[in-house]
Amino acid sequence: MAETIRRLRAYADAGADCLYAPGIKTREEIAAVVKGVAPKPVNFLMGFASDLTMRDLAELGVRRISVGGALARSAWGGFMRMAKEIAGPGSFKGFADAAPGPDIVQGLRG
Repeated sequence: MAETIRRLRAYADAGADCLYAPGIKTREEIAAVVKGVAPKPVNFLMGFASDLTMRDLAELGVRRISVGGALARSAWGGFMRMAKEIAGPGSFKGFADAAPGPDIVQGLRG
């Protein structure tokens, strides 16, 4: 953790406006990074299943949250599960979790 904070401070000293430490996951790690680089804002990468919420991260001092490719991986996970279900037992029951077409269209329109 000390090396991570040292490197983030070096980025801040070089002019970085927002600091990012991929790989930190625990409340303790997040709090240490936020405290260690204050007052610079910290961007947190949430790309894994976690009990942490948006509120939790804000309370820990995170100022920006990114999800990277997690949304795409989540969608691919659903695609792969259904493809295996169709090819294996031949069931279509998993489509019950699919987003309705009108909801997708509405989402595109904003």
